[in-house]
Amino acid sequence: MKLDYQTLLPQDYSASSRVWIYQASRIFSIQEALELESQLEQFTKNWQSHGAPVQATSLLLFGRFIILIADESNVLVSGCSTDASVREIKKIEQEYGVGLFDRTQLAFYVNQKIELLPLAQLKYAWEKSFITNETLYFNNMVGTLKELATQWIIPVEKSWLQPKLVQP
Repeated sequence: MKLDYQTLLPQDYSASSRVWIYQASRIFSIQEALELESQLEQFTKNWQSHGAPVQATSLLLFGRFIILIADESNVLVSGCSTDASVREIKKIEQEYGVGLFDRTQLAFYVNQKIELLPLAQLKYAWEKSFITNETLYFNNMVGTLKELATQWIIPVEKSWLQPKLVQP
C-alpha cells in the first residue's frame, strides 16, 4: 500500500483551509467507496454558510478516511454549516453501518496495511513492540490543509502519543 496522498489535496486552496478527518471503523468496499465519493462530492458542492457557497472538497483516502476541506478565504464555515457536515457524516454512519466518530481508535501503518488500535491498548502495543517510534501514525487531529499535507501521517516519535509512551 502506498501512502502518497499529497497530490490529491487541492493545490489552489489556502494552506490555512480547515480540515476535518473522520476515520471509519472498517474499510469501505469498492462499491461503497464509489457511492460515498459521489455522495460527499454532492454534499461539498452544495455546502453553504449563511446562504453563501463554501469552497470545499471531500476525499476518501485509503478506503477508510473521510476528509472534508474548506477554504475559508472568501466564506467562513459557520457553526450551522459545521453542524450540516456533522449531520452528513452521521447519515453516512447510518447508511453504511460504520463508526466515524470514535476517537479512541488510533490508526497505524503496520506490515503494509492500516491497523486500528484502541487507545486503551496503546501502552501494551508499545511494550510488545507492535508499535515503535518509527511506526507511522495517522494524526487525525490536524486542523489545516498545511497540517494535513505535512503532519497527518507521521512517525509515533513525532506525534502527541510519544510522551505518553515513554513515561514510567
